[in-house]
Amino acid sequence: MIEIKSANRKWIRQPCLAAMMHGSRSFRLVFTVMTGLLFSLLTVIFTPCLAVAASDVTQLTNLDSTSSAYQATAAPATALTEQVVADRPKQADFKKTIASQETRQMADWIVYSGDNLNMPFAIVDKINAKVFVFYPDGRLRGSAPALLGQTRGDNTVPGIGDRKISSIRPEERTTPAGRFVSALDRNLRGEEILWVDYDSGISMHKVHSNKPKERRLQRLASSTPLDNRISYGCINVPVKFFENVVRPAFKGTDGVVYVLPETRSARDVFSLYDFEREFSMVEIVKPSSQEALNK
Repeated sequence: MIEIKSANRKWIRQPCLAAMMHGSRSFRLVFTVMTGLLFSLLTVIFTPCLAVAASDVTQLTNLDSTSSAYQATAAPATALTEQVVADRPKQADFKKTIASQETRQMADWIVYSGDNLNMPFAIVDKINAKVFVFYPDGRLRGSAPALLGQTRGDNTVPGIGDRKISSIRPEERTTPAGRFVSALDRNLRGEEILWVDYDSGISMHKVHSNKPKERRLQRLASSTPLDNRISYGCINVPVKFFENVVRPAFKGTDGVVYVLPETRSARDVFSLYDFEREFSMVEIVKPSSQEALNK
C-alpha cells in the first residue's frame, strides 16, 4: 500500500508543474482533472476495506439471528422439561394415618388419573374393615372403622335391592366391590344415607344399636377387623364420623366410593387400575331416590 501511494505522488506532481508553465487557466483545468483522478484512486484503495467492514457487520447480524434462532429452539425444550416435571404422578395425602398398601395404591391411582373427576371420594378397605374419605385433590379428610356384609364376597345377587331384608339369606349378605357414583339421600324412615351401590340397595350410614345382641358398637370399637362382618351388606360407620366427615364431604355434590375387593385383585375389579395406560372416565349417572336397606 505504501509503494502505490509514493508512485502516485510522483505521477501527479509532473503534470502540475507543466500546467503552471502554460498559464493559470491551463493549470486550473489540469488541477481539476488531477483532483478527480486522486479521488478515484482513493476510492479504489478504500473500497475493499469498506467491503470487509460491511461483511463483518453482516456476519455479526447473522450471528445474532442464529443466536436468536437457537434460543427460540431451546425455549420449547425448557418448557417441555417443566411440563414433564409438572406431569409427574401425584400422590394422595394420608397425613399420618395408617392404611394398607392396596388402599394407598388405589388412592394414588385415583389422584394420578383423575378418575374421581374432581369430586370427593371414599375408599372402603373391606379386608381391614376401614373407610377413608378424601377431598377432591386427594387429601385425607378422615378415616374410621366400618361394619360390612356378613359374608365375604365381591359380587351381589341381581335384584337383591328390590327384595325384603328378611328374604336375604346369609350367603347373600355381601358388600360388593367396585366404583360407585354416590350421593347423599334419605331412606323412607328419613335417615340420611350415602348411596353406594344403588341397584343393590347398598348404602353407607350411621351404625344402629337397636339390636343389643349384635353388639355393633363394640364391634366398631374393637382393635381387630375380624368381628366387623355383621351387616346385610351396607357399610356402617360411627355416628360422629358420618356427621363430621361423610356428610360435609358429600354435601351438595356427587362423589365416588371405591370398594376394594377381598376375593379378587383390585386390577381385576377396576379395569382402569394401571398407571401405564390412558385413563378413560366412567360416565356419571346420579341415582334417584329409593329406600336404602337398613342392613
